[in-house]
Amino acid sequence: MTTPGSLANMSTFYKKAALICAAATVGGVLCAVPITVERSAISGIVFSTDQAQARVGQPGTAASVAGVNRRHRRAERRCATGVTC
Repeated sequence: MTTPGSLANMSTFYKKAALICAAATVGGVLCAVPITVERSAISGIVFSTDQAQARVGQPGTAASVAGVNRRHRRAERRCATGVTC
């Protein structure tokens, strides 16, 4: 048999557990989403999403995928012309 006091304790336990789960969920979402929070003198607190910075051009390292594909194509052309194989 349960007493009324133990029901109140269970209720506060579940409230605390729900609060902890909600805080962990919100923290996980904020860590996963690229959001920047800044303080502005004019409009107060500003939330903005970060933008991806794509670079087009030569690969950064010789072992990158673009560099490997380029060398492979050059070697195929050399073998097709009979220069080296």
